[in-house]
Amino acid sequence: MKTDLTRILSVSGQHGLYLYIAQARNGAIAECLSDKKRTVFDMRSRITTLADIAIYTSEGELKLQEVFEKLHAFLGDNDAPSAKASANELKALFAQAVPDYDEDRFYVSHMKKVVEWYNDLKHNASLDFMTPEEAEAQREAENSEDA
Repeated sequence: MKTDLTRILSVSGQHGLYLYIAQARNGAIAECLSDKKRTVFDMRSRITTLADIAIYTSEGELKLQEVFEKLHAFLGDNDAPSAKASANELKALFAQAVPDYDEDRFYVSHMKKVVEWYNDLKHNASLDFMTPEEAEAQREAENSEDA
């Protein structure tokens, strides 16, 4: 099954990634990808979809989906290094997989998040991503079911 990054959430202060389930009265209901536990995040939670995140490159910004695809092409079926890997190891990975990343604005702390999310998606979802058109068609189908 393909992954829709518009439904995969990163929540500030929470470990791991969450799958958006539904709107709640005062926030959003999401399911942790790793343990499948559902949680309600209130309106004060800082929630970001992975589709809205990009990294800095010498050419501008590169959407996270494209970064994941480049990492997957470079790593094959192997996992990315752990987020606890050395800074040199992470920089070497990105220098090979995404050679035009902006070293002045894409920090090691960002690299750690990206490899953590990459491994989380690899183990708990899929690295085969939906196109924006496929995601829109799926949302329309879900909305027509609810009506």
